[in-house]
Amino acid sequence: MKIMVLNCGSSSIKYKLFNMVSKEVLAKGIVEKIGLKGSFMKLEKQSGEKCRFEGEILDHQVGIEYILGVLTSKKHGCLKSLDEIEAVGHRVVQGGEKFKDSVFIDETVFSEIEKYCELAPLHNPANLKGIFAMKTLIPGIRQVAVFDTSFHQTMPDYAYMYGIPYSLYTKYGIRRYGFHGTSHRFVAKKACEFLGVDIARQKIISCHLGNGASVTAINEGKSVDTSMGFTPVEGLMMGTRTGDLDLGVLTYILDKEDIPLSSVNTLINKQSGILGVTGISSDMREIELESEKGNQRALLGLKMYDYRVRKYIGAYAAVLGGVDILIFTGGIGENADTTRRGVSRGLEFLGLDLDDKINTGLRETTRIISKKDSRGTIIVVTTDEELVIAEDTQKIIQEMK
Repeated sequence: MKIMVLNCGSSSIKYKLFNMVSKEVLAKGIVEKIGLKGSFMKLEKQSGEKCRFEGEILDHQVGIEYILGVLTSKKHGCLKSLDEIEAVGHRVVQGGEKFKDSVFIDETVFSEIEKYCELAPLHNPANLKGIFAMKTLIPGIRQVAVFDTSFHQTMPDYAYMYGIPYSLYTKYGIRRYGFHGTSHRFVAKKACEFLGVDIARQKIISCHLGNGASVTAINEGKSVDTSMGFTPVEGLMMGTRTGDLDLGVLTYILDKEDIPLSSVNTLINKQSGILGVTGISSDMREIELESEKGNQRALLGLKMYDYRVRKYIGAYAAVLGGVDILIFTGGIGENADTTRRGVSRGLEFLGLDLDDKINTGLRETTRIISKKDSRGTIIVVTTDEELVIAEDTQKIIQEMK
């Protein structure tokens, strides 16, 4: 079975084509700058060869048509025809309270996802464009939605509710939903398999650290709390997002800076976080380079980032009543040994003792980085959200036969 996985953003499409018999990636890449000048498509073949194609890509349907055309081309393709694609799995960001698991997409599901566009205006509309494009380009193709929010639907009400009038929850669904659920689910399972332990007996804290970042408390394989909230802005300080912020600060800034309410989203989502604090970049690699030169704002940004992750770990250790496994994953979690070192500093009281000799220089691999006599295990786990989407898609399609 060959399954295509699509992750459609507002101006981009990430894609992977899997052979589910071997779990091999036959092709992967991204289409960027959709609807903008300079749009292009990147392709990485199974052999590792990389190609770049430039052209006018006006919308998501044209972008997906471009992808399918390249994948079936004689020169660059790995498919003889589109009939080889048996199903498509889509990352869908917001599934609200309706979707607790991945689902086959029919007209009813499509309409329900559409309703949640209000809760994820930057993501769900793009996800729907991908679904509609595949339906148009390959009529009859079976499609599955895998939701970022579904893993967190096991949170108890006292964890997901906000201290606002209850009527606003019942009227508008305002509550903590959490995101990165596909990644947290995958790495928790993978870590337990790697360690040879039963996930149903483990207290796990999973740190997905990237340009967007979140921490999740996982008890007996289920999410019981997570740092992101109603939107992906809440929680950790991120590349360009504020993370936790006193709401009074916003009203104060709006008043003092005379910023219109319509610009608040840009302020908290695109101009804040590591970028806002350092004034350098949202890329942690650039911040680390500047910190090595003695740049004080770069040093401040790194200290703030590490501190906030460590603070959530402490909070979730209290929620879980201890920690058996601490996971680092995501672009920063898997590659930045300085961040892992900074976050882990001082966690010995929880039984989490980092072995910095193993930690130093470790990149993009699954490995234990705690000392042998550490009561709890600190581990780096490479995530693969696309594989989770492909596996869920395969399972659902096979159950339909």
